Amino acid sequence: MILRAFSFLLLFITALRLHAQPVKTFSETSKAAEAGFSDERLSRIDDLLKEHVKLGNIPGAAALIVRNGKIVYYKAFGYSDIEKKSALKKDDIFRIASQSKAITSLAVMMLWEEGKFLLDEPVSKYIPEFENPRVLEGFNSEDSTYSTEPARREITIRHLLTHSSGIDYAVIGSPEFKAIYAKAAVPSGIGNDRDILADKMKVLAGMPLKHQPGERWTYGLNSDVLGYLVEIWSGMSFDRFLETRIFEPLDMKDTFFYLPRNRHNRLVALHGNNNGKVYKLKSGAYDALDPDYPKLNGTYFSGGAGLSSTVEDYAKFLQLFLNQGSFNGARLLSRKTVELMLTDQLPDLSNEFGLGFGLETDKNDFRSPSSLGSFSWGGAFSTQYWADPKENLIGVIYTNIYNNPYGFISETFKVLTYQAIVD
Repeated sequence: MILRAFSFLLLFITALRLHAQPVKTFSETSKAAEAGFSDERLSRIDDLLKEHVKLGNIPGAAALIVRNGKIVYYKAFGYSDIEKKSALKKDDIFRIASQSKAITSLAVMMLWEEGKFLLDEPVSKYIPEFENPRVLEGFNSEDSTYSTEPARREITIRHLLTHSSGIDYAVIGSPEFKAIYAKAAVPSGIGNDRDILADKMKVLAGMPLKHQPGERWTYGLNSDVLGYLVEIWSGMSFDRFLETRIFEPLDMKDTFFYLPRNRHNRLVALHGNNNGKVYKLKSGAYDALDPDYPKLNGTYFSGGAGLSSTVEDYAKFLQLFLNQGSFNGARLLSRKTVELMLTDQLPDLSNEFGLGFGLETDKNDFRSPSSLGSFSWGGAFSTQYWADPKENLIGVIYTNIYNNPYGFISETFKVLTYQAIVD
Protein backbone atom coordinates (compact mmCIF):
# COMPACT_ATOMS: atom_id res chain seq x y z
CA MET A 1 0.00 0.00 0.00
CA ILE A 2 2.81 2.42 0.96
CA LEU A 3 4.73 1.54 -2.20
CA ARG A 4 1.64 2.15 -4.34
CA ALA A 5 1.03 5.53 -2.67
CA PHE A 6 4.68 6.51 -3.18
CA SER A 7 4.50 5.51 -6.84
CA PHE A 8 1.38 7.62 -7.29
CA LEU A 9 3.11 10.58 -5.63
CA LEU A 10 6.07 10.25 -7.99
CA LEU A 11 3.74 10.14 -10.99
CA PHE A 12 1.88 13.23 -9.69
CA ILE A 13 5.11 15.19 -9.20
CA THR A 14 6.32 14.16 -12.65
CA ALA A 15 3.02 15.30 -14.18
CA LEU A 16 3.34 18.67 -12.47
CA ARG A 17 6.86 19.10 -13.78
CA LEU A 18 5.79 18.17 -17.30
CA HIS A 19 2.93 20.64 -17.06
CA ALA A 20 5.30 23.40 -15.98
CA GLN A 21 7.87 22.83 -18.74
CA PRO A 22 7.57 25.19 -21.72
CA VAL A 23 6.10 23.59 -24.83
CA LYS A 24 8.79 23.47 -27.52
CA THR A 25 6.54 22.37 -30.37
CA PHE A 26 3.10 20.82 -30.85
CA SER A 27 2.55 17.07 -31.10
CA GLU A 28 -0.64 15.25 -32.01
CA THR A 29 -1.93 12.60 -29.66
CA SER A 30 -4.17 9.69 -30.57
CA LYS A 31 -5.43 9.51 -27.00
CA ALA A 32 -7.04 12.63 -25.60
CA ALA A 33 -6.60 11.16 -22.11
CA GLU A 34 -2.87 11.86 -22.41
CA ALA A 35 -3.77 15.56 -22.14
CA GLY A 36 -6.54 15.05 -19.57
CA PHE A 37 -9.48 15.02 -22.00
CA SER A 38 -12.32 12.59 -22.67
CA ASP A 39 -12.67 11.50 -26.31
CA GLU A 40 -16.36 10.86 -25.74
CA ARG A 41 -16.94 14.35 -24.38
CA LEU A 42 -14.86 15.96 -27.12
CA SER A 43 -17.19 14.37 -29.66
CA ARG A 44 -19.85 16.84 -28.53
CA ILE A 45 -17.88 19.47 -30.46
CA ASP A 46 -18.29 17.35 -33.60
CA ASP A 47 -22.05 17.27 -33.00
CA LEU A 48 -22.19 21.05 -32.48
CA LEU A 49 -20.33 21.98 -35.66
CA LYS A 50 -21.93 19.31 -37.86
CA GLU A 51 -25.39 20.45 -36.79
CA HIS A 52 -24.79 24.12 -37.61
CA VAL A 53 -23.29 23.22 -40.99
CA LYS A 54 -26.29 20.99 -41.71
CA LEU A 55 -28.72 23.78 -40.79
CA GLY A 56 -26.88 26.21 -43.06
CA ASN A 57 -26.01 28.52 -40.20
CA ILE A 58 -22.31 28.46 -41.03
CA PRO A 59 -20.46 27.34 -44.18
CA GLY A 60 -17.94 25.37 -42.14
CA ALA A 61 -15.59 25.56 -39.19
CA ALA A 62 -12.01 24.65 -38.35
CA ALA A 63 -11.32 24.08 -34.67
CA LEU A 64 -8.20 23.33 -32.67
CA ILE A 65 -7.56 22.51 -29.00
CA VAL A 66 -4.05 22.24 -27.61
CA ARG A 67 -3.15 21.33 -24.03
CA ASN A 68 0.39 20.99 -22.68
CA GLY A 69 1.57 21.11 -26.28
CA LYS A 70 -0.55 18.13 -27.31
CA ILE A 71 -3.10 18.63 -30.06
CA VAL A 72 -6.17 16.90 -28.69
CA TYR A 73 -8.70 18.23 -31.20
CA TYR A 74 -7.97 19.41 -34.75
CA LYS A 75 -10.85 19.07 -37.18
CA ALA A 76 -12.72 20.81 -39.96
CA PHE A 77 -16.36 20.49 -40.99
CA GLY A 78 -18.43 21.84 -43.87
CA TYR A 79 -17.22 23.86 -46.82
CA SER A 80 -14.47 26.31 -47.64
CA ASP A 81 -16.70 27.61 -50.45
CA ILE A 82 -20.42 26.97 -50.05
CA GLU A 83 -21.14 27.57 -53.76
CA LYS A 84 -18.50 25.13 -54.98
CA LYS A 85 -19.17 22.72 -52.11
CA SER A 86 -15.41 22.53 -51.56
CA ALA A 87 -14.64 20.56 -48.42
CA LEU A 88 -13.03 22.65 -45.70
CA LYS A 89 -9.61 21.39 -44.62
CA LYS A 90 -8.26 21.92 -41.12
CA ASP A 91 -5.19 23.77 -42.42
CA ASP A 92 -7.10 26.12 -44.73
CA ILE A 93 -6.33 29.82 -44.44
CA PHE A 94 -8.83 32.30 -42.98
CA ARG A 95 -9.01 36.09 -42.78
CA ILE A 96 -8.36 36.74 -39.09
CA ALA A 97 -9.12 40.50 -39.10
CA SER A 98 -8.79 41.82 -35.52
CA GLN A 99 -6.80 38.81 -34.40
CA SER A 100 -4.01 40.75 -36.13
CA LYS A 101 -4.00 43.18 -33.19
CA ALA A 102 -2.34 40.90 -30.66
CA ILE A 103 0.39 40.02 -33.16
CA THR A 104 1.01 43.75 -33.65
CA SER A 105 1.21 44.16 -29.87
CA LEU A 106 3.86 41.43 -29.72
CA ALA A 107 5.91 43.26 -32.36
CA VAL A 108 5.61 46.51 -30.38
CA MET A 109 6.68 44.92 -27.10
CA MET A 110 9.67 43.22 -28.72
CA LEU A 111 10.89 46.66 -29.73
CA TRP A 112 10.08 48.01 -26.25
CA GLU A 113 12.42 45.35 -24.88
CA GLU A 114 15.10 46.70 -27.22
CA GLY A 115 14.76 50.15 -25.66
CA LYS A 116 13.27 51.79 -28.74
CA PHE A 117 10.60 53.64 -26.72
CA LEU A 118 8.82 53.83 -23.37
CA LEU A 119 5.16 52.97 -22.94
CA ASP A 120 4.10 56.32 -21.54
CA GLU A 121 5.92 58.43 -24.12
CA PRO A 122 3.73 60.50 -26.44
CA VAL A 123 3.09 59.10 -29.90
CA SER A 124 4.00 62.54 -31.27
CA LYS A 125 7.63 61.94 -30.28
CA TYR A 126 7.78 59.47 -33.18
CA ILE A 127 4.92 60.68 -35.41
CA PRO A 128 4.94 64.49 -35.13
CA GLU A 129 1.52 64.77 -36.80
CA PHE A 130 -0.03 63.48 -33.54
CA GLU A 131 1.16 66.52 -31.58
CA ASN A 132 -1.49 68.69 -29.89
CA PRO A 133 -4.48 66.34 -30.35
CA ARG A 134 -8.02 67.68 -30.21
CA VAL A 135 -11.25 66.07 -28.99
CA LEU A 136 -14.60 66.16 -30.81
CA GLU A 137 -16.95 68.70 -29.27
CA GLY A 138 -19.74 69.08 -31.82
CA PHE A 139 -20.74 67.27 -35.03
CA ASN A 140 -23.05 68.21 -37.91
CA SER A 141 -24.44 65.04 -39.48
CA GLU A 142 -25.63 66.88 -42.59
CA ASP A 143 -22.16 67.70 -43.90
CA SER A 144 -19.82 65.91 -41.44
CA THR A 145 -18.33 69.17 -40.21
CA TYR A 146 -17.32 69.31 -36.57
CA SER A 147 -15.88 71.44 -33.79
CA THR A 148 -13.17 70.41 -31.34
CA GLU A 149 -11.52 71.32 -28.08
CA PRO A 150 -7.88 70.75 -27.07
CA ALA A 151 -7.06 67.40 -25.50
CA ARG A 152 -5.82 67.63 -21.93
CA ARG A 153 -2.93 65.24 -22.60
CA GLU A 154 -1.02 63.63 -25.45
CA ILE A 155 -1.79 60.13 -26.72
CA THR A 156 0.80 57.64 -25.43
CA ILE A 157 1.96 54.27 -26.71
CA ARG A 158 0.18 52.64 -23.77
CA HIS A 159 -3.07 54.34 -24.82
CA LEU A 160 -2.74 52.76 -28.27
CA LEU A 161 -2.05 49.29 -26.87
CA THR A 162 -5.09 49.49 -24.59
CA HIS A 163 -7.56 51.20 -26.96
CA SER A 164 -7.89 54.12 -24.60
CA SER A 165 -6.45 56.79 -26.92
CA GLY A 166 -9.80 58.14 -28.13
CA ILE A 167 -9.15 57.01 -31.71
CA ASP A 168 -12.31 55.45 -33.17
CA TYR A 169 -12.81 53.01 -36.06
CA ALA A 170 -13.51 53.67 -39.71
CA VAL A 171 -16.55 51.80 -41.14
CA ILE A 172 -17.51 50.05 -37.87
CA GLY A 173 -17.09 52.91 -35.37
CA SER A 174 -19.58 55.45 -34.08
CA PRO A 175 -21.71 57.27 -36.68
CA GLU A 176 -19.80 60.53 -36.22
CA PHE A 177 -16.39 58.99 -36.73
CA LYS A 178 -17.45 56.74 -39.58
CA ALA A 179 -18.45 59.93 -41.38
CA ILE A 180 -15.36 61.92 -40.33
CA TYR A 181 -12.95 59.18 -41.35
CA ALA A 182 -14.80 58.49 -44.62
CA LYS A 183 -14.56 62.16 -45.58
CA ALA A 184 -10.82 62.08 -44.87
CA ALA A 185 -10.39 58.72 -46.70
CA VAL A 186 -9.07 56.97 -43.58
CA PRO A 187 -9.56 53.22 -44.18
CA SER A 188 -10.64 50.42 -41.87
CA GLY A 189 -7.55 48.41 -42.72
CA ILE A 190 -9.33 45.47 -44.32
CA GLY A 191 -8.93 45.21 -48.08
CA ASN A 192 -7.37 48.66 -48.55
CA ASP A 193 -4.60 47.14 -50.63
CA ARG A 194 -3.50 50.21 -52.64
CA ASP A 195 -2.92 52.55 -49.69
CA ILE A 196 0.29 53.11 -47.75
CA LEU A 197 0.17 52.79 -43.96
CA ALA A 198 2.41 55.79 -43.22
CA ASP A 199 0.31 58.10 -45.40
CA LYS A 200 -3.01 57.14 -43.83
CA MET A 201 -1.74 57.22 -40.25
CA LYS A 202 -0.54 60.80 -40.75
CA VAL A 203 -4.04 61.71 -41.99
CA LEU A 204 -5.58 59.95 -39.00
CA ALA A 205 -3.33 62.01 -36.72
CA GLY A 206 -5.12 65.17 -37.85
CA MET A 207 -8.57 63.80 -37.02
CA PRO A 208 -10.31 64.60 -33.70
CA LEU A 209 -10.47 62.09 -30.86
CA LYS A 210 -13.70 60.64 -29.56
CA HIS A 211 -12.78 61.42 -25.95
CA GLN A 212 -9.87 62.51 -23.80
CA PRO A 213 -6.92 60.10 -23.98
CA GLY A 214 -6.93 57.55 -21.18
CA GLU A 215 -10.45 58.28 -19.94
CA ARG A 216 -12.44 55.63 -21.83
CA TRP A 217 -12.04 52.42 -23.83
CA THR A 218 -12.90 52.83 -27.52
CA TYR A 219 -12.16 50.11 -30.05
CA GLY A 220 -10.34 51.87 -32.85
CA LEU A 221 -7.50 52.11 -35.33
CA ASN A 222 -4.87 52.06 -32.58
CA SER A 223 -3.11 48.92 -33.83
CA ASP A 224 -2.75 50.42 -37.30
CA VAL A 225 -0.89 53.33 -35.73
CA LEU A 226 1.24 50.81 -33.82
CA GLY A 227 2.08 49.04 -37.07
CA TYR A 228 3.43 52.29 -38.48
CA LEU A 229 5.40 52.86 -35.27
CA VAL A 230 6.98 49.42 -35.70
CA GLU A 231 8.18 50.57 -39.11
CA ILE A 232 9.68 53.73 -37.58
CA TRP A 233 11.38 51.97 -34.67
CA SER A 234 12.67 48.99 -36.65
CA GLY A 235 13.53 50.63 -39.97
CA MET A 236 11.67 47.79 -41.71
CA SER A 237 8.33 47.57 -43.47
CA PHE A 238 5.74 46.17 -41.08
CA ASP A 239 5.11 43.04 -43.12
CA ARG A 240 8.84 42.30 -43.27
CA PHE A 241 9.24 42.77 -39.51
CA LEU A 242 6.44 40.33 -38.77
CA GLU A 243 7.77 37.80 -41.26
CA THR A 244 11.38 37.79 -40.09
CA ARG A 245 11.02 38.54 -36.39
CA ILE A 246 7.82 36.62 -35.51
CA PHE A 247 6.42 34.30 -38.16
CA GLU A 248 9.67 32.60 -39.19
CA PRO A 249 10.93 32.02 -35.61
CA LEU A 250 7.55 30.63 -34.50
CA ASP A 251 7.17 28.48 -37.64
CA MET A 252 3.98 30.33 -38.59
CA LYS A 253 4.29 29.35 -42.26
CA ASP A 254 0.79 30.35 -43.35
CA THR A 255 0.35 33.83 -41.86
CA PHE A 256 0.52 36.81 -44.24
CA PHE A 257 -1.01 40.16 -45.13
CA TYR A 258 -1.12 39.10 -48.79
CA LEU A 259 -0.81 35.42 -49.58
CA PRO A 260 1.89 34.01 -51.87
CA ARG A 261 0.40 32.53 -55.01
CA ASN A 262 1.09 28.98 -53.80
CA ARG A 263 -1.29 29.58 -50.86
CA HIS A 264 -4.20 31.03 -52.88
CA ASN A 265 -5.98 27.70 -53.24
CA ARG A 266 -6.10 27.34 -49.44
CA LEU A 267 -7.89 30.64 -48.77
CA VAL A 268 -11.42 30.05 -47.51
CA ALA A 269 -14.14 32.01 -49.32
CA LEU A 270 -15.65 34.87 -47.37
CA HIS A 271 -19.33 34.30 -46.60
CA GLY A 272 -22.19 36.51 -45.53
CA ASN A 273 -25.53 35.94 -43.84
CA ASN A 274 -29.02 36.62 -45.14
CA ASN A 275 -32.00 35.89 -42.88
CA GLY A 276 -30.02 33.30 -40.97
CA LYS A 277 -28.57 31.48 -44.00
CA VAL A 278 -25.04 31.75 -45.31
CA TYR A 279 -24.05 32.64 -48.86
CA LYS A 280 -20.78 33.37 -50.62
CA LEU A 281 -19.99 37.06 -50.29
CA LYS A 282 -19.09 38.72 -53.59
CA SER A 283 -18.66 42.28 -52.27
CA GLY A 284 -19.92 44.74 -49.68
CA ALA A 285 -18.10 44.11 -46.40
CA TYR A 286 -15.82 46.84 -45.08
CA ASP A 287 -15.15 49.67 -47.53
CA ALA A 288 -16.80 47.66 -50.35
CA LEU A 289 -13.74 45.41 -50.25
CA ASP A 290 -12.85 42.66 -52.67
CA PRO A 291 -13.52 39.52 -50.58
CA ASP A 292 -10.40 38.00 -52.10
CA TYR A 293 -8.19 40.81 -50.79
CA PRO A 294 -5.64 38.36 -49.29
CA LYS A 295 -4.85 37.25 -52.86
CA LEU A 296 -3.99 40.78 -53.99
CA ASN A 297 -0.49 42.16 -54.29
CA GLY A 298 -1.20 44.85 -51.72
CA THR A 299 0.87 47.54 -50.04
CA TYR A 300 -1.29 48.35 -46.98
CA PHE A 301 -0.19 46.44 -43.89
CA SER A 302 -2.94 46.93 -41.33
CA GLY A 303 -1.82 45.96 -37.85
CA GLY A 304 -5.41 46.03 -36.71
CA ALA A 305 -7.10 43.83 -39.28
CA GLY A 306 -4.99 42.82 -42.27
CA LEU A 307 -3.64 39.32 -41.61
CA SER A 308 -4.81 35.90 -42.73
CA SER A 309 -3.74 32.70 -40.98
CA THR A 310 -4.60 29.13 -39.93
CA VAL A 311 -5.86 27.85 -36.59
CA GLU A 312 -2.55 26.04 -35.99
CA ASP A 313 -0.38 29.07 -36.78
CA TYR A 314 -2.37 31.19 -34.36
CA ALA A 315 -2.11 28.53 -31.68
CA LYS A 316 1.68 28.70 -32.01
CA PHE A 317 1.50 32.45 -31.42
CA LEU A 318 -0.64 31.90 -28.30
CA GLN A 319 1.66 29.18 -26.99
CA LEU A 320 4.47 31.76 -26.98
CA PHE A 321 2.57 33.58 -24.21
CA LEU A 322 1.71 30.42 -22.30
CA ASN A 323 5.45 29.62 -22.46
CA GLN A 324 6.22 33.06 -21.01
CA GLY A 325 7.90 34.36 -24.14
CA SER A 326 9.48 31.45 -26.01
CA PHE A 327 8.41 28.79 -28.51
CA ASN A 328 10.00 26.62 -31.19
CA GLY A 329 13.45 27.29 -29.75
CA ALA A 330 13.07 31.06 -30.09
CA ARG A 331 12.66 33.59 -27.27
CA LEU A 332 10.78 36.67 -28.44
CA LEU A 333 9.89 38.18 -25.05
CA SER A 334 10.99 37.92 -21.45
CA ARG A 335 8.77 36.38 -18.81
CA LYS A 336 8.31 39.78 -17.16
CA THR A 337 7.13 41.41 -20.40
CA VAL A 338 4.56 38.66 -20.88
CA GLU A 339 3.35 39.26 -17.33
CA LEU A 340 2.99 42.96 -18.07
CA MET A 341 1.07 42.34 -21.30
CA LEU A 342 -1.34 40.06 -19.45
CA THR A 343 -1.94 42.52 -16.61
CA ASP A 344 -5.15 44.57 -16.65
CA GLN A 345 -4.06 48.04 -17.76
CA LEU A 346 -7.47 49.63 -17.22
CA PRO A 347 -8.52 48.69 -13.67
CA ASP A 348 -10.61 51.83 -13.29
CA LEU A 349 -12.50 51.34 -16.56
CA SER A 350 -15.15 48.77 -17.44
CA ASN A 351 -13.02 46.86 -19.97
CA GLU A 352 -10.56 44.22 -18.73
CA PHE A 353 -7.71 44.73 -21.17
CA GLY A 354 -3.96 44.17 -21.19
CA LEU A 355 -1.41 45.28 -23.76
CA GLY A 356 -3.17 43.68 -26.71
CA PHE A 357 -5.58 41.12 -25.23
CA GLY A 358 -8.91 40.92 -23.48
CA LEU A 359 -8.39 39.39 -20.03
CA GLU A 360 -10.13 37.12 -17.55
CA THR A 361 -9.97 39.00 -14.24
CA ASP A 362 -11.72 38.99 -10.87
CA LYS A 363 -14.29 41.39 -12.34
CA ASN A 364 -15.49 39.15 -15.19
CA ASP A 365 -14.46 35.62 -14.21
CA PHE A 366 -18.02 34.65 -13.29
CA ARG A 367 -19.00 34.75 -16.97
CA SER A 368 -16.76 31.98 -18.26
CA PRO A 369 -15.19 28.61 -17.39
CA SER A 370 -11.78 30.05 -18.34
CA SER A 371 -9.31 30.44 -15.50
CA LEU A 372 -8.22 33.78 -14.08
CA GLY A 373 -5.43 35.13 -16.27
CA SER A 374 -6.84 33.72 -19.49
CA PHE A 375 -6.60 35.99 -22.53
CA SER A 376 -8.68 36.13 -25.68
CA TRP A 377 -10.04 38.06 -28.64
CA GLY A 378 -11.48 37.47 -32.09
CA GLY A 379 -11.99 38.81 -35.58
CA ALA A 380 -14.84 40.33 -37.58
CA PHE A 381 -15.25 37.25 -39.76
CA SER A 382 -16.20 34.92 -36.90
CA THR A 383 -12.78 33.81 -35.77
CA GLN A 384 -12.20 33.41 -32.03
CA TYR A 385 -9.44 32.28 -29.69
CA TRP A 386 -8.53 32.02 -26.03
CA ALA A 387 -5.57 30.75 -24.03
CA ASP A 388 -5.69 29.60 -20.41
CA PRO A 389 -2.33 29.73 -18.56
CA LYS A 390 -3.54 27.72 -15.57
CA GLU A 391 -4.67 24.83 -17.76
CA ASN A 392 -1.92 25.39 -20.38
CA LEU A 393 -4.83 25.28 -22.82
CA ILE A 394 -5.52 26.89 -26.20
CA GLY A 395 -8.78 26.94 -28.15
CA VAL A 396 -9.15 28.39 -31.65
CA ILE A 397 -12.21 28.27 -33.92
CA TYR A 398 -12.62 29.88 -37.37
CA THR A 399 -15.63 30.12 -39.66
CA ASN A 400 -15.01 33.22 -41.86
CA ILE A 401 -18.54 34.57 -42.08
CA TYR A 402 -19.33 38.28 -41.91
CA ASN A 403 -22.27 39.65 -39.90
CA ASN A 404 -22.82 36.30 -38.23
CA PRO A 405 -25.91 35.95 -35.98
CA TYR A 406 -24.56 32.62 -34.75
CA GLY A 407 -21.59 34.01 -32.87
CA PHE A 408 -22.65 31.99 -29.84
CA ILE A 409 -21.16 28.91 -31.55
CA SER A 410 -17.66 29.96 -30.53
CA GLU A 411 -18.76 30.39 -26.91
CA THR A 412 -20.41 26.97 -27.00
CA PHE A 413 -17.17 25.56 -28.40
CA LYS A 414 -15.40 26.94 -25.33
CA VAL A 415 -17.96 25.37 -22.97
CA LEU A 416 -17.60 22.01 -24.73
CA THR A 417 -13.83 22.24 -24.50
CA TYR A 418 -13.82 22.74 -20.74
CA GLN A 419 -16.49 20.13 -20.07
CA ALA A 420 -14.28 17.56 -21.82
CA ILE A 421 -11.46 18.00 -19.29
CA VAL A 422 -11.49 14.96 -16.98
CA ASP A 423 -8.09 15.00 -15.25
